[in-house]
Amino acid sequence: MSFSRGLENALGLGRTALCYLVEARPASRSFMSDDVRIHYTDVGTGPPVVLVHGFAVSGELNWRLPGVTRALARDYRVISVDLRGHGRSGKPHGPADYGENLTLDIVRLLDHLELERAHLVGYSLGGFVVLKLAVTAPEHLTSASILGAGWEPPDNSALMAALPRLADSLEAGHGVGPIAGNLGEERAMPGLGHRLWVKLMTRHFNDQRALVGIIRSVPDLVVSEEALRGVAVPLCSIVGSRDPLIESARAMAAVVGDHAATVIPDADHIQAPARPELHAALRQFLASVEAGSAARA
Repeated sequence: MSFSRGLENALGLGRTALCYLVEARPASRSFMSDDVRIHYTDVGTGPPVVLVHGFAVSGELNWRLPGVTRALARDYRVISVDLRGHGRSGKPHGPADYGENLTLDIVRLLDHLELERAHLVGYSLGGFVVLKLAVTAPEHLTSASILGAGWEPPDNSALMAALPRLADSLEAGHGVGPIAGNLGEERAMPGLGHRLWVKLMTRHFNDQRALVGIIRSVPDLVVSEEALRGVAVPLCSIVGSRDPLIESARAMAAVVGDHAATVIPDADHIQAPARPELHAALRQFLASVEAGSAARA
């Protein structure tokens, strides 16, 4: 990456951090999803957009700090949820509490808000949750945006072998690196900043037993190629060019060719959410879906 690009990225992150500090923090709301309390924020007006964050972070860190919430709230009702096991939501400890329940919480949130459907936007782990919903509950989706993620086939033996190791490490009280660093030798490794961030978040800033349950439940979020081919909702992918999960996005594009795909130049997994190119691509996709819906009405 050139010095000018690095300086531009640093200035962009600084601007979004300043906005984060001076903006009023949205009030946290909550509801009971089965027996787990789920927290969310709800800002803006317009067509509803539900934001689903990544592993070991929260809606605040994944969406508001990088400026995504603010970029969307000019034209949309933006609902940012803390997944169970994360942020201010409840943190059960068993694998059976996660998996499918991560998707059911989103459906129950829509029911709680009396919304028939919404645009769903997921980052990293949240992207896999949203893709699973596009297969299992498409009637609730206006569109599906998969950011910093894509599709991992069920036969990815490297991933399936890595999950128990990562869970065992967390159970032993250690932090772990990104799951994206365990997808196969042919994949690019996560950058140093990505590895340190996940290590820090999993060791010191989250309930480790809850994270263990999430990791052990990841196979429940896997989507078959046949199911992926059958996705009927408008679909987009946005990923950084230096994100190891760009290969997951490419795998999804190879199966579902008819979707909007954007690659953010010189962005890794951590930087991409703060990049204006991501905000613009997401807004453009949502606007195109809304325009298409209006034309069909």
